[in-house]
Amino acid sequence: MIRKIIKIDDEKCNGCGLCADACHEGAIEMVDGKAKLTREDYCDGLGDCLPACPTGAITFEEREAPAYDHAAVLESKKQKAPLPCGCPGTNVKAIRRESQIAQSPSPVASRLSQWPVQIKLAPINAPYFENANLLIAADCTAYAYGNFHNDFIRNRITLIGCPKLDNVDYTEKLTQIIANNNIKSVTVVRMEVPCCGGIEYAVKNALQASGKFIPWNVVTISTDGKILD
Repeated sequence: MIRKIIKIDDEKCNGCGLCADACHEGAIEMVDGKAKLTREDYCDGLGDCLPACPTGAITFEEREAPAYDHAAVLESKKQKAPLPCGCPGTNVKAIRRESQIAQSPSPVASRLSQWPVQIKLAPINAPYFENANLLIAADCTAYAYGNFHNDFIRNRITLIGCPKLDNVDYTEKLTQIIANNNIKSVTVVRMEVPCCGGIEYAVKNALQASGKFIPWNVVTISTDGKILD
């Protein structure tokens, strides 16, 4: 079948192994000091490995390749640790909170200033994009980080998505939004889990493809709700 899959440039690869660590499906291995796509049927085409590569050795290509075999990926991980969907982000853990955290005396007001918020549902053009500070967030971030509305949504136009569950590359849609509107800045908020690399990668590519120079930054949230450096 013809599908999107990663391609690794052997000449650009410096053998750091970061892509192999980021590939939660286990499709990439280090062979003779170089990263190799050893299992095409393990590559889901989301590109979690792309942001991890410091040399730009990894790209997407459309070509004949075996279908992504989710069942085989899960089977290969049984020896290590069974995960609900083969992704390290689904590791189960309890998060202990201090018992003295008091309930807020009054409800926290929503800072959301537009609708819809899902990247897949958002229009290409809308009045609220004019001179907007754009927030592009992985949807889990608002649940993990308690003061998300005040610290991130306030004074920004918000778009959210999950590259793992949506199974889509947001690059084209985000490129159109950025290219066709006067965006002042872009803030990306992602979780620390590897599958969130897809949303950071999509924003980076969209900014480049738009042909515009726009200030942007990435904030990473830990699964226990902290902002990571």
